[in-house]
Amino acid sequence: MKAILVIFGGTGDLANRKLYPAIYNLFLSGILPDNFALVSVGRRIKTNEQFREEAAESILRFSRPNTGNESQLREILNRFYYHIAEFYDIEGYKSLKLLLKDLDEKYGTGGNRIFYLAVAPEHFAPVVERINKSGLCFNGADSWSRLVIEKPFGKDLNTAKKLNRAITKVFEEDSIYRIDHYLGKEMLQNIMVIRFANTLFEPLWNNRYIDHIQITSSESVGVESRGGYYEGAGALRDMMQNHMLQLLMLTAMEPPVNLDTQSVRDEKVKVLKALAPLEGEKALTNVVRGQYGPGIIDGKPVKGYRQEEKVSPNSNTETYVAMKVMIDNIRWGGVPFYLRTGKRMPYKTTEITVQFYDSPKVLYFKEFEGLQPNALVIKIQPEEGVLLQFNTKKPGQGTQIIPVSMDFCQNCAEGAVSPDAYERLLFDVLRGDSTLFTRWDEVEYSWRFIDSIAEAWEMEQPDFPNYAAGTWGPDKAKELIEKDGRKWRG
Repeated sequence: MKAILVIFGGTGDLANRKLYPAIYNLFLSGILPDNFALVSVGRRIKTNEQFREEAAESILRFSRPNTGNESQLREILNRFYYHIAEFYDIEGYKSLKLLLKDLDEKYGTGGNRIFYLAVAPEHFAPVVERINKSGLCFNGADSWSRLVIEKPFGKDLNTAKKLNRAITKVFEEDSIYRIDHYLGKEMLQNIMVIRFANTLFEPLWNNRYIDHIQITSSESVGVESRGGYYEGAGALRDMMQNHMLQLLMLTAMEPPVNLDTQSVRDEKVKVLKALAPLEGEKALTNVVRGQYGPGIIDGKPVKGYRQEEKVSPNSNTETYVAMKVMIDNIRWGGVPFYLRTGKRMPYKTTEITVQFYDSPKVLYFKEFEGLQPNALVIKIQPEEGVLLQFNTKKPGQGTQIIPVSMDFCQNCAEGAVSPDAYERLLFDVLRGDSTLFTRWDEVEYSWRFIDSIAEAWEMEQPDFPNYAAGTWGPDKAKELIEKDGRKWRG
């Protein structure tokens, strides 16, 4: 696993909030290789010492609590280096090559390189091109180069294809790690374990027993300082195309032949291929978009999206999307999947609700009105765990049936802090495991599905804003599920 991690955009928010704390925690866990060094590439002028002090501040502020001490922090920081370079200046890449050669000799990293693009999307292709032209990227008999690229991977299918052509000229597909940090979350990885390691669930995981499935990812915050980016993206591209469809794939996929990278990815892609297209009028009927206006969050007034920094006062960018999708295969035929994501919701949560069918109207279901169907809830964030809802007799004389829950919370105990998603993902890059990263055909099929919705939206003008901050979205989202005789959870 020996390597040098080169972070382009190393002075940015992602590196400081996520990457440096993740490396520190991998070091504390004892799984970071001894033959390791980190180089931050940025445009600002600073020394190694200045960079290390800034990285130390970020680690102390954003790292998991109650970890490490001063001597351990300094030990890992001594492996951190800073290199000044403009992203478009080839000379900066050439001098970087010399630095990496020196660090190879010092740390015994054997020419192995991880290039992490923590930069704005418009810089992805130019940086890769210059990595190639400067001779930074090479795969020898005993060395390798890997590319880690953040979302968004394109703005639509055409731009995604163009970007993919640019990076695959330099890196092979198995050396490209398209990161979706949701896949690094502990409970999201647990979905497969819950399904395939328990005979209690897998025999019921089909259209014979499941009425419908809900997938929700809500945020109480607004766009904050990301208004400029969000105006060009919106919830459909920012959340649905990647995070939400990833949750859908893991929930609906068939059991892989084994747990190797290729087998898992193959089954995920099959779900995307089986998605019933949402085009034209069908998209307008089965997809709801919304934009938050002023409202109340935690008892405090908050402004609407159009009043946010770097947002047009007449913006038609959606901050909320809900949709009903169908998967046309034997396992899921007839089972609707309801997906929703939005900003300025009442609270932050990501969860998957598997709603089972009501029992036939016999015995207790005949005698007692309003018995709740069984449900399995996989809670991904902020609380991590699993909730199973079932019916039982209320203690006492007579027979009264009440719903109860078996609730397992993974991170509720004092001191129980799950590893950050970036810890797992960076460790996987180091060891060459791309299971939790997005393969190109996943990107392609997801954009095909999303693009048809975006095209349909061009047919009508939205009436924004259409939901108040602090609510669960527009009324049409409620109607979307209730017209089928169902209700959103929460």
